[in-house]
Amino acid sequence: MEINSITKKLLFNTIRVDTELMDGSEGSGTAFVVAHSHPRGTHSFIVTNRHLVEGVRRGGLVFTQKHNGQPALGKRFQLNIEDFPHAWFMHPDAEVDLAIVPMRPLEQAAREQGVELYYHVIDSRLVPDVATLNALDALEEVIFVGYPSGVWDEVNLLPILRRGTTATPIALDFEGRPEFLIDAAVYPGSSGSPVFIYQPESLRAGVGRKFLFAGVVAAVFFREEANRLVAAPVPANNNTLVLGSEMIDLGLVIKAQAVIDVIEAYLGRWAE
Repeated sequence: MEINSITKKLLFNTIRVDTELMDGSEGSGTAFVVAHSHPRGTHSFIVTNRHLVEGVRRGGLVFTQKHNGQPALGKRFQLNIEDFPHAWFMHPDAEVDLAIVPMRPLEQAAREQGVELYYHVIDSRLVPDVATLNALDALEEVIFVGYPSGVWDEVNLLPILRRGTTATPIALDFEGRPEFLIDAAVYPGSSGSPVFIYQPESLRAGVGRKFLFAGVVAAVFFREEANRLVAAPVPANNNTLVLGSEMIDLGLVIKAQAVIDVIEAYLGRWAE
C-alpha cells in the first residue's frame, strides 16, 4: 500500500497500547505521535490518556517496523515497559486526562535491537487557534483513529478509522472545561484516539480541504439504570462491563491545545 493520502497516513499516527492492570486483567487503548516545534528544536512525543497509564503494572507499545523507508505491514515490534506509569509525564493539571512520553529514547531502544520504527507524526501546527475555532460551524465532520474494543487488523497491524460529527460547538468549552462532545461510537480501546476535523472538499466555494487536529478521546457517556447520564473514562479493560448501563454514542474529547500544553510543560522542565 502506497502511503499517499492524509487518511492513509492516519493509519500510522497511532500506536496500540496493551496493558496488564494491577488486578492481572488485560486492557488496551490508543496512543499517537505528535511533533512540536520549540526553541530547542522539534520534539516528538507519544500521547495517550492519563487513565490508561495509571494503575498499570506493565505495558507494551506496538509499532510497525520500517523497511527501506516504507511500512513493513504486519511486521510487529513491541516495546515492553515495566513499571509503566513511571515512564510517562502527566499533564500538570490532574483534571486533564493526558500523559506523554518522548519518542527519542523509545526509538533508541528499538535501534539497539536492530529495528527502525515506522510512524507518521501529527504536526502540532494542525491544532486550531482561537480564530480558527471560532470560524468552525457548530456541526463539523470528524474522524478518529484507534482500537475500539481492542479491534484492529492484527495481520497488517492497522487501527480502525471511524467517523462522526461534533455534538457541541468546538469553539465553546463544554461544561466550562476545554473539551467538546462528538456524536460517534466510542468504545473501550478508543480512549486516547486522536480526533480530526476533516472535509476532503470544503462545502464553501473557493475554500480548500479542511484538516485539523481537534483533540483526544477521553470519556464516554453512559445511561445508568435511573436514566441518569454520566461521563466516565473510556475503560482500559476490554472485559469491563458497566452493569445496568449503556453507552449512548457520545464521546468526550479533550481539546488539542491541551496536548501542546503538556508538551510545553515537559520541555519547560527537562530537555530530551
